[in-house]
Amino acid sequence: MDQEIIEAAEELLGRCRTAGVKLAAAESCTGGLVSAYLTAVSGASDIIERGFVTYSNIAKSEQLGVPVSLIATQGAVSEEVVRAMAEGALAHSHADIAVAVTGIAGPGGGSPEKPVGLVYIAAARQDRETQSRRCEFGDIGRQAVRLKTVQEAFALVSSLL
Repeated sequence: MDQEIIEAAEELLGRCRTAGVKLAAAESCTGGLVSAYLTAVSGASDIIERGFVTYSNIAKSEQLGVPVSLIATQGAVSEEVVRAMAEGALAHSHADIAVAVTGIAGPGGGSPEKPVGLVYIAAARQDRETQSRRCEFGDIGRQAVRLKTVQEAFALVSSLL
């Protein structure tokens, strides 16, 4: 595991602990990597409420309540879907903040409209407006896209603390 990201996870968990909030994660393109980095830190169990790995569209709908029609019209890799994922993770957990990620890590699966390296990240917090980001990492390799996504997810959660 990348030591810099582990240190970022430690910092984020410390900030969550100080703020008294619990986290949930809903992941698609990272396949659980956000949760893996957070839980690599000793003591994470008092902050991490749960994680959802919703790699398939049906999982997004069944586990998070993302409308099938939204996925059909906007595509799984879209701002609308990632926002629904974050809000669904919040609604289907006991967390105070939920972060969600969806994207195209590559090497295949891209298109001119949605190229490899395109990732959407959203964070939802009780009684606040859901925040989202569009990240264009480029075709830098599957693992690099996934690691950059984890870093951006941590940054977005930090902005809600």
